Amino acid sequence: MPRPARHAVEIKPTPAPDSEKITINLGFVDLGQIDLLVREGFYANRTDFIRTAIRQQLQHHGEAVRQTVARQTLTLGIQRFTRADLEALQRAGEHLDVRVLGLASIADDVSPELARATIASIAVLGSLQASAAVRAALADRMR
Repeated sequence: MPRPARHAVEIKPTPAPDSEKITINLGFVDLGQIDLLVREGFYANRTDFIRTAIRQQLQHHGEAVRQTVARQTLTLGIQRFTRADLEALQRAGEHLDVRVLGLASIADDVSPELARATIASIAVLGSLQASAAVRAALADRMR
């Protein structure tokens, strides 16, 4: 009896999520109206309705967001800081003022000491991904 062919499977690390889960409270009437629109086929589900509503509001206020980003010199999108990045800053005697609208990510191998030595201030509108130890080390520098 022939043996089944074996296939090699490449296992890749799971990438960091590109979204963050939030919880909202809605009144019963609002929720009922959303459910009605879903049932009538306007939206696939509640999440589809909420995402669409949020995107429409962001589009409506898009110019105000763009002007604020430019005025406050925010990085728009994702900004990642690796240990090598921060070590290079430390060697150069430089400090960062991190200002991000989106996601700021500090690598897991960055020590609290390295973060404190190189990050002068940090302001994130969105989400900050960093170890609990790095967050604690930077707590007094977060705005």
